[in-house]
Amino acid sequence: MGRFGVTELLVIGAFILLLFGGKKIPELMKGLGSGIKEFKNAAKDDSSDKKEDSSQKGE
Repeated sequence: MGRFGVTELLVIGAFILLLFGGKKIPELMKGLGSGIKEFKNAAKDDSSDKKEDSSQKGE
């Protein structure tokens, strides 16, 4: 369970295409990409903050 084959991915893609239409999908993907980028930046900043905190405790 949890593994998708090619057929399942095609069915999901067709469903999304029917649900949102061809013009909305690029906008949705752009929003998704920017959200992932923000999440990665926040995670990177958080991990660098933790490294700084641990180095200050060692002093």
